[in-house]
Amino acid sequence: MPTLNWLTREQDLKAAANTEYRLLVEDDNYSYSDPDSGNFIIQGDNLEALKALLPFYAGQVKCIYIDPPYNTGSAFEHYDDNMEHTIWLSMMYPRLELLKQFMREDGVIFIQLDDNEQAYAKVICDEIFGRNNFIANIVWQKRTSPDNRLRLGSAQDYILVYVKNNGADKNFNQLDVSETRLKDFKNPDNDPRGPWASTDCTAQAGHGTKEQFYILTTPSGRVIKLPESLCWRFTKKRMEEEIAAGRIWFGKDGKGVPRKKTYLSEIEGQNAWSWWTNEEVGHNQEAKKEIKICLGRITLLIPLNLNALSNE
Repeated sequence: MPTLNWLTREQDLKAAANTEYRLLVEDDNYSYSDPDSGNFIIQGDNLEALKALLPFYAGQVKCIYIDPPYNTGSAFEHYDDNMEHTIWLSMMYPRLELLKQFMREDGVIFIQLDDNEQAYAKVICDEIFGRNNFIANIVWQKRTSPDNRLRLGSAQDYILVYVKNNGADKNFNQLDVSETRLKDFKNPDNDPRGPWASTDCTAQAGHGTKEQFYILTTPSGRVIKLPESLCWRFTKKRMEEEIAAGRIWFGKDGKGVPRKKTYLSEIEGQNAWSWWTNEEVGHNQEAKKEIKICLGRITLLIPLNLNALSNE
């Protein structure tokens, strides 16, 4: 597995590994509501906090989302987001290693960044989680309009998605079928199975087996020979079965190129994909409004004080 090296990598990772382990201690002055709720906030160095939590939660976390410093070169109210690049790498690497240890076998981690460091984060995540455990790099359209300060402004953030073990991505939930997608389902042939949407019955030749290359004769007698660059989506036997079952659409006149029917009654939802528009998932301005609303209503939190790590 290729690694991302920097001049002080060995010393930096060794120093992180030697970070002192201390226990988390609850501070009654900052605690609210039911102490048995299972919710808490930790203030302090997250490397120390992760080490303190690991004995209790190793291998138990199904979903992790982190929004680490983007290293934008800016100075914000609560922290300075302007690190030398290798310092940023040294900060991220040991924390990602620890987070992997928290994940269940079917666990998944989401890491949100922008253009400044996402490419480098992808390389170190490939090293830590394994390149075969990479699922997607989600592109979130975070703005509603161009940044007038820049001739070519950034419109997106990235969310790197990795699973603990290859194949765990099958545990992702499907989304409810959107109103836009529902409009695709119609029933022009009065199929007793109800409304359906159609998809192409061809595939790229390079992905097909020899059983997918054949000349098709439609029920109306039309002979269809695909170009060399294409093959059929199904084997000849499977295609004949689908046609016999009435699951292939040949157009209103019965002479069109075959398309596979997908019935609304037979789908549980629709799969998510890696392009998240602000119309579907919101944007920065909307998020800020929601945070203000939430912070004014949160009552079930058990925050720990700024010096929550003790030497006990």
